[in-house]
Amino acid sequence: MSTILSPLRGVILAGGKGTRLGELTRVTNKHLLPVGPYPMVYHPLKKMIGAGIRDILLVSGTEHMGDFVELFGSGKDHGCRLTYRVQDEAGGIAQALGLAELFCQGARSLVILGDNIFEDSLSEFARHAEKHPNDAQVMLKEVTDPQRYGVAELKDGVVVDIEEKPENPKSNLAVAGIYLYPPDVFEVVRTLRPSGRGELEITDVNNHYLRQGRMRSHTLAGYWTDAGTLPSLHHANELVRVAMPAF
Repeated sequence: MSTILSPLRGVILAGGKGTRLGELTRVTNKHLLPVGPYPMVYHPLKKMIGAGIRDILLVSGTEHMGDFVELFGSGKDHGCRLTYRVQDEAGGIAQALGLAELFCQGARSLVILGDNIFEDSLSEFARHAEKHPNDAQVMLKEVTDPQRYGVAELKDGVVVDIEEKPENPKSNLAVAGIYLYPPDVFEVVRTLRPSGRGELEITDVNNHYLRQGRMRSHTLAGYWTDAGTLPSLHHANELVRVAMPAF
């Protein structure tokens, strides 16, 4: 008997203070800053819609949630159905993901950090994940500064370790903020303990699946950057300016 998969749910994590962007985020959320002719958060939203995802949750903090609602409304004008959840205080990426449990209701979730700007379509990523519905999937990208990211070590094409912001990276493969999780990810989040930063780390979620032999990876072919620092925000705008996305 074939397994009937519930439709993928999308989760965009757009919280955080954006303090690394200085004065630019004094009165607004960083995900509302422009990247090309669109607010930053348009980019992950449109990638999800392009992959056929129609039910999407946006998680953000208390200060600017109204701005996201005013920008997107119900999602109707973008061809999706949007739901919103407030992250009352910064508690880490995994803590923000945990707020999506009721929204996902046993479905698999495609999770994107709201400051990720990338070229590749996610359609193939989503289709591939259907073949392994009980596994977690992460996107990787070769970078020149892996110390800034979670770094994946591969052996024979398989992820064997993920280390968060290592001083001496074992590879140049950064874990991009694009993940696909099976329904039990929320059980994993509930077992986490805060890291030394006082946050629930998404790397701990990924390493849980790694220890269980349930982690798969894909490498982005096109451009990718986060846009959470002044240099990377400038870089994101340059990438988008050269290869203008057709939303």
